[in-house]
Amino acid sequence: MRNLLKLFSAAMMIIACHGAGAQTIFVDPVKGDDQSPGTSDAPFASLEKAALAAAALPGNAAITIKLAPGLYLLKNKVTVATGKAYGFGARFTIEATVMPDDTAWTPEKMPVIQSVSGNNNDPNRKFPHCVGLLIAANNVVIQGLKFTGNAHPGVNYYYPVKKEDTLYSGLKVAQCYFVGDKNVAPIQGALWAHGSRTEVEHCIFYGCKNALLLFRGIKDFSLTHSIIYGAYEAAVWFGPFTDDFSFRDNVVSNCNFFWLRPEDTYPEYTFSNSIIANNKNYTGVYRTAGGLAPIDKNNFKENHIRKKASVVLNEVEMDGMQKGYLNLSPKSDGYDIAAGIFSSRTKKHESESRE
Repeated sequence: MRNLLKLFSAAMMIIACHGAGAQTIFVDPVKGDDQSPGTSDAPFASLEKAALAAAALPGNAAITIKLAPGLYLLKNKVTVATGKAYGFGARFTIEATVMPDDTAWTPEKMPVIQSVSGNNNDPNRKFPHCVGLLIAANNVVIQGLKFTGNAHPGVNYYYPVKKEDTLYSGLKVAQCYFVGDKNVAPIQGALWAHGSRTEVEHCIFYGCKNALLLFRGIKDFSLTHSIIYGAYEAAVWFGPFTDDFSFRDNVVSNCNFFWLRPEDTYPEYTFSNSIIANNKNYTGVYRTAGGLAPIDKNNFKENHIRKKASVVLNEVEMDGMQKGYLNLSPKSDGYDIAAGIFSSRTKKHESESRE
């Protein structure tokens, strides 16, 4: 009861400071304190506390959690939820205070989300795994964050962002890094999302076993201006879907499979204006009985797809981590696509194309 009273008091203080129509919670892992009210002058220290305070907020106004630069260690999964459950119709945003397109941005300004938890999944699930952020609300936006793998020795399957319930609609992930290391801190699947309206834009998936896992209730899906590099199982697992599919302006390279679909399904979506090159297998199927198999029989449509290309990323070398790390090098094929975490490159490219 005492903890509930503290959360309610914190929620009321946030509303009083920012107005009922602007519910903003601030977090700073360096200067914050979880006993503070979560305001800009007195931020929380942990994302866990901010998520609890957000879930206690009344009403249906938009919610924003602002993350200051620093390292956010998740000792358990963080459930992103509201008091309205399925009835929440506004936007719930978790974002960096300094975004990649801001002039003051440097790599150290990006909040880093790292799980140190053991397996924390629902015990009714068939296999033990660990989740970073569990999305349990409509219209969630995650932007400007860097997710790394989980080095806990008891975790074999780690998913930084997961939306399990198909009844929740709307998840946008933008300008985020997902960086795994299969030998040290693996990421089994960077984004595991069921349900409708999943949008991914200007993200970089590097060294993840799988980048996107989408199986049930899929519709209104889009993946744009993103880089998937070195997925050692598959870049994308994609289940049956109903309508509205957008895949354009992406770079997918050095993966085992580019695309996996269920066996005995022949979707007719279109891949557009992208580089899909240097992958061991182009497409394949995942079988109901288990196992993967390459397959060439598809109903896919391809519009300006380059399957032969030299893809060069700005990887970290002796000069350390530079501002454009893991984005495409200017010397790389596909640099004209403007994929990567900087959305301003896309705007500049589109403006130049109109001139």
